[in-house]
Amino acid sequence: MPAAIDFEQLADAIGDAIIISDAAGDITYWNPAATRMFGYTQNEALGKTLDLIIPERLRGRHWEGYHKTMATGQTRYGNDVLRVPAVDKDGRALSIAFTVALLHGAQGELTGIVAVVRDETARFQEERNLRKRVTELETRLQTQDQQS
Repeated sequence: MPAAIDFEQLADAIGDAIIISDAAGDITYWNPAATRMFGYTQNEALGKTLDLIIPERLRGRHWEGYHKTMATGQTRYGNDVLRVPAVDKDGRALSIAFTVALLHGAQGELTGIVAVVRDETARFQEERNLRKRVTELETRLQTQDQQS
């Protein structure tokens, strides 16, 4: 029989941020990787809403989806990776990727959501630079073809 897994030890050691929010969207769990990623300490994040890390322009859409998930008990992001902008404590823009899982209470009621989040800011910037370079090369090639 495998040894029991200590959630706190796992969540503290893992490199990805683990954020749990309750049915209302208040943060109830914030691991050390979330602190490294977003700059808020656990004490600063607990009890606050996810607005801490959601850019203001996206909050309406986020909360519409969040409340719909809480009402229906369904999310399409359990298996699909969602890539969205985020912000850290200093207001710096991040590009994050995450999956979510729904959490249920003893009677099966939906009690919250856990998100496993990875900072993909550097990868996103690399892809943007590569796309820009490809566009530049395609334009140069088209210009050469027209001059021939």
